[in-house]
Amino acid sequence: MAIPAPTHPAPPGRDAIIRVRDLVVAFGDRTVLKGLDLDIRRGEILGFVGPSGQGKSVLTRTLLGLVPKRSGTIEVFGEDVDRLTLAQRRVIERRWGVLFQQGALFSALTVKQNIQVPMREHLKLSERLLDEFARLKIEMVGLKPDAADKLPSELSGGMIKRAALARALALDPEVLFLDEPTSGLDPIGAGEFDELVATLQRTLGLTVFMVTHDLDSLYTACDRIAALGDGQIIAEGPIDAMLASDHPWLRSYFHGKRARSIVVPQGPHSPDAVSSRGLVEGVA
Repeated sequence: MAIPAPTHPAPPGRDAIIRVRDLVVAFGDRTVLKGLDLDIRRGEILGFVGPSGQGKSVLTRTLLGLVPKRSGTIEVFGEDVDRLTLAQRRVIERRWGVLFQQGALFSALTVKQNIQVPMREHLKLSERLLDEFARLKIEMVGLKPDAADKLPSELSGGMIKRAALARALALDPEVLFLDEPTSGLDPIGAGEFDELVATLQRTLGLTVFMVTHDLDSLYTACDRIAALGDGQIIAEGPIDAMLASDHPWLRSYFHGKRARSIVVPQGPHSPDAVSSRGLVEGVA
């Protein structure tokens, strides 16, 4: 049972659900993003990579409005966010979900209550419907029903990620932001989480923006990859384009020792990809 949400389709012929142009973000004298351009296309899983500390999470938080920009434009669903009223901005925010790196669950709330937080903020539903929707989200992410009444401290790392994902899906978003979703997970758990994200993307028609260091995620889950370097996009395209790039960092990242045993799949979400997560954890 889907939660009702407003719909504002992007103008015809524009497949970029988020469009970033000449984005500059700085902290004091340090400029992190330097005229960055990026399109996030409707219905894709876009993997976002780059050296540590170069601004990948900063971009995510800027897109979400959590970090102010110095200049540039950000269009979401065809709307320039600088021209939106506060009420219009809140409508836009209902259409995306966010999973932060450590899950960011409220420690004093149960899984069910965490999932219900955005529902209570944006929707007027009875307690019975709130409980039913939370149950559906818990089932959707592969958690057992008894997880609903557990506190975050009672969950494993993988369960925390799934609970946080369930909360991110609470309002049936069109766009899902994932910040290092497989960090801290063992190879089996990371592979299962990638498979879950890919399945949800296909079945729900999601657009996914995934900041990641995980090479297996890039190979098996992502349709397209964008690479950040020196505050700008240095390359973007499918995995083949990354492998063919002559950029020094990309060559080191995709052809280094930790990547040597990965076999390139024939397409996104390919079951023929050979996993080497045991080798690539902690890359970059």
